[in-house]
Parts: sequence; structure tokens; C-alpha cells
Amino acid sequence: MSAVDVVERQLEAYNAQDLDAFCACFADDCVLAELNGAVTQSGMAAIRARYEELFARYPENKARIVNRIVVGDVVFDHEDISRSPSERIKAVAIYTVKNGLIARCDFVREA
Repeated sequence: MSAVDVVERQLEAYNAQDLDAFCACFADDCVLAELNGAVTQSGMAAIRARYEELFARYPENKARIVNRIVVGDVVFDHEDISRSPSERIKAVAIYTVKNGLIARCDFVREA
């Protein structure tokens, strides 16, 4: 599976709020971090807990890709995220894929 295939698969699972399918796209030792900042989650248990809470808190949550750039095993997604009709977030997610799974994701959010 290519890097873009696994990233697209996790986006579809994210938008469907399918926690099991979403987590299946990440390596067991995956790291989530703020770009140039602190690691926010490390390992599957922490990632699962983060997104289980997010999906419960924002049942209307959806992400739309504004632009995608692929460079080898790194995928840059500029996302427009709608948490609710009144709450939107602009973000960039930088996915590093290894062995067909997301090994790291760095986030940049619009302030």
C-alpha cells in the first residue's frame, strides 16, 4: 500500500468516525506531535484514547482536503475541519508512512 493510500484510508475512517479502521492505519509505536513542538501522543493506546474522545465530543466532525502534496513516503494534507456548523479549523497534517502504516503525524493548526 502506498503512503497516499494509507493516508486516504485513515481520512475516510476519520470522517466515518470508525475508530477501529482509523487506528488500523497507524503503527503501534506511532507518534503524534505539534510541528516543531511537543509530542502529544505516543503509541496506539494514546492515539486510540485521543480519537475516541474526539469522535464522542464532535459527532459531526469531518475533514476535507484542500490540498495534498506527496513526497515519497511523506504526505502533506492541508485540511479544512468542520467540528460543528459553527466551529471550523484549518490545519496541515504531515504524515510519515513506513511499512504501509502511519509512523508519525505532525500537525500545524491555524491560530
